Amino acid sequence: MKVVITTIGSLGDVHPCLALGLELKQRGHEVVIATSEFYRPKVISTGLGFHSIGPKHLSPEDPELLNSIMDLKNGPENFIRKLLMPHMRGVYDDLQEVCRDAQFLITGELVFAAPLVAERLGLRWASCVLSPWQFLSAHDPSVIGPLPIFALIRGAGATVNRAMKEFGRRQTRSWAEPIYTLRRELGLSAGQHPLFEDKCSPYLNLAMFSSEFAKPQTDWPSHTKTTGFALYDRQHPTSGLTDEVRRFLQDGEPPIVFTLGSTAVMNPGSFYVEGKRAAEQLGRRSLLLTGKGNSGVSGSRDQMVTAYAPYSEVFPYAAAVVHQGGIGTTAQAMRAGCPQLIVPHAFDQPDHAARIKRLGLGLALNKSRFDATHATPQLQRLLSDKKIRARTAQLSTLIGQENGTTAAADAVELACK
Repeated sequence: MKVVITTIGSLGDVHPCLALGLELKQRGHEVVIATSEFYRPKVISTGLGFHSIGPKHLSPEDPELLNSIMDLKNGPENFIRKLLMPHMRGVYDDLQEVCRDAQFLITGELVFAAPLVAERLGLRWASCVLSPWQFLSAHDPSVIGPLPIFALIRGAGATVNRAMKEFGRRQTRSWAEPIYTLRRELGLSAGQHPLFEDKCSPYLNLAMFSSEFAKPQTDWPSHTKTTGFALYDRQHPTSGLTDEVRRFLQDGEPPIVFTLGSTAVMNPGSFYVEGKRAAEQLGRRSLLLTGKGNSGVSGSRDQMVTAYAPYSEVFPYAAAVVHQGGIGTTAQAMRAGCPQLIVPHAFDQPDHAARIKRLGLGLALNKSRFDATHATPQLQRLLSDKKIRARTAQLSTLIGQENGTTAAADAVELACK
């Protein structure tokens, strides 16, 4: 069958789609990834089909855009209400074109036009949820960056948490007016709330993270299947560790790895400068993955600086990983059994940091407090805490037994029958 997988966002959103797409292609299906034009070369290099969808002006390397969306308080509104929603008619048209002869559609939560395409074409579809943050469970409440009160009232009980969720629904309803307008223009049903109920499929909701990271809850949407993490981390299908990076990892004490994923890395501030200083104060080696941004640091014998290296090959060598808390980075560190120090920037990252702390897998430090003075004692504790190391080893074994990509593909094929 022809399967269209659509997503908007960073590599953290695209990589699980590539993992699932490659698995479905291996099973004989035709797979088309419908996403931002920016990712065309990456998708094409995998051998999967590609179809461009809007908004056409969005680039994950645009500094002005990143400053707008990586704001802890206003980032979600800036991204969803101001940058995505005004372009949903164009996204609908782009997606309808590629879906006309498809048998199944899989969509990330930010492609708000996708459920409308499925409804208009009578197409079976699945929603893809990469983080438990997106479910907003009253029984396992998430930490919402723009609303710190969510973290404070976590233990107040399901009734209070449901009330807070309803508050969020009311506050964001106006964000979705372009979707309501588009529904009327297309002659579709009124729908409910695109950021809440309407993003969930009546056929299949793929919770593409480990049940060790978040246990299934009774108030998750029906037809939800927890698959485990679907991991992919190649710049190109044949890329891997360079000889230089491999030698550094193998020829010495395990380093502390510093990384900011694929988005926050474009505006790192003093993250790498202060991280390198903290490692030096501890007398530890470090590997700094700085991307294309201006990190402000240079390498030395014990402190290596490189733009990129696949996490799946680097993290097994690491003494600890310091990162922004993106779901892909968090998952790779969990799988590798690495203690984590998370410095959350925006969106789901504060919730991931809180979950890692509760699971006993690491610590967290506010972005505004990340400097050598505060990071050094946190790293010292992380490196010396035997309970954290035992817990990371335990979870690594459990997650290593999962295969999120296979489980997700199985669920998709079953939903098509």
